[in-house]
Amino acid sequence: MKTPTLASSLLLAGMAAIIPPASGQTLKKIADRNKITVGYRESSVPFSYAISPHKAVGFSVDLTEAIVADVRKATKRPNLENAYLPVTPKNRIPMLVDGTYDLECGSTTNTAERGKEVAFSVSYFYAGTRLLARKASGVKNYADLAGKAVATTAGSTNEKVIRKYGADHNLNFEVVPAKDYAEAFQLVDGGRAAALALDDVLLYGLRANSGNPDAFDVVGEALQVEPYGCMVRKDDPEFKKLVDGTITRLMKSGEFARMYARWFESPIPPKGVVLHMPMNEQLKANIKARSDKPAM
Repeated sequence: MKTPTLASSLLLAGMAAIIPPASGQTLKKIADRNKITVGYRESSVPFSYAISPHKAVGFSVDLTEAIVADVRKATKRPNLENAYLPVTPKNRIPMLVDGTYDLECGSTTNTAERGKEVAFSVSYFYAGTRLLARKASGVKNYADLAGKAVATTAGSTNEKVIRKYGADHNLNFEVVPAKDYAEAFQLVDGGRAAALALDDVLLYGLRANSGNPDAFDVVGEALQVEPYGCMVRKDDPEFKKLVDGTITRLMKSGEFARMYARWFESPIPPKGVVLHMPMNEQLKANIKARSDKPAM
């Protein structure tokens, strides 16, 4: 990297002084620092996942990049730095609230409870809690889990849903929370859990990228349909409006549908697997409605 000269530093400082700060809490912070920090998931295929130590890809990453491009325009910072920060289901909300990062577009369900702490964008995906199990395990539905161990991710809506289902149906299974999707999958792959309870699309992604996809099945009915949205800090309508505006523009132009096809119906990195997940009716409807309503 070249060291800036004194003259160039003074010029940049002068330019910064004459450019008015962007309105809104988050936008002003980003403009003042000339940097936006975005949270990403390391193993949330096909939304956001790492394919190298310094490279994340996915459907949500593409959405994030489009939002960051609009942030650059809004802040008049064409060279705005975009820093990626890995987050987990457990720390993603506290780290957003305390200002560690500014935006998360991953696989986070919009719920009324979470809405007390953060705000959500227009919903860009709808998923349901199901099970991933080894074919040889004999697990075909939730009743087959009676007295067994079930993996999920700590702090997720899936954990709440599967615990409630087990209690309501007296299945007496043990819920084993993992720190992230990769660890949760390893619990099933290694035989320490009979099944993994997560959003169906995440299960398809984990199966597709496993060492032996044919050894696993996604089973059970969807227990709860959940909308995914980008998370932003609460009480910052200016920044939420920008994020919603980007997603709305992509939906209206048809680019959103093309992005969906790229990640859910086409070969994806690193192995070129195809998830074979056509867009569901809930998402088709929301491309027109563009709702940000939380899960029921």
